[in-house]
Amino acid sequence: MARLAESMFRSLGAELSDPAWQAWREAATAAVVERDETRVAMFVVDHPGQVGVLVSCGAGIVLERLPNPWHPNGLAGYVQWMSTEPEFRRRGMARAVLRAVLAWFEERGVDNVELHATEQGAPLYRSEGFWRGSGGEPMRRRPWDPPPEMRG
Repeated sequence: MARLAESMFRSLGAELSDPAWQAWREAATAAVVERDETRVAMFVVDHPGQVGVLVSCGAGIVLERLPNPWHPNGLAGYVQWMSTEPEFRRRGMARAVLRAVLAWFEERGVDNVELHATEQGAPLYRSEGFWRGSGGEPMRRRPWDPPPEMRG
């Protein structure tokens, strides 16, 4: 899964040094192996002709937020690491993975699910019921991704 997730991050323009990528791979692998299976689920599609090789994956994590009037339990789901090898795209694999993640959330009573979509992935997510939403403009604050006016 870390290999596919790395491919996704690289396609999004992530530029790290070799040591930084290695540190990320180690952290990602540990997160997969040591995950709390009550809060994190990972779904994969195997290569049709090569045992042990993944061609598509996705993960879901249950987050606990402060309650709001629509979700008194404060639970929210987040979809991450959705990635499919380029030669296997447009065959329904990502859709199958996403549906498995969403079913897993549903089994846990989590109906508030979010994700960040690339331009390429957005049509899939829209077709599965995701939309920009209401409740305020989504905003971020992160030093590795400054707003356009602060990029130099």
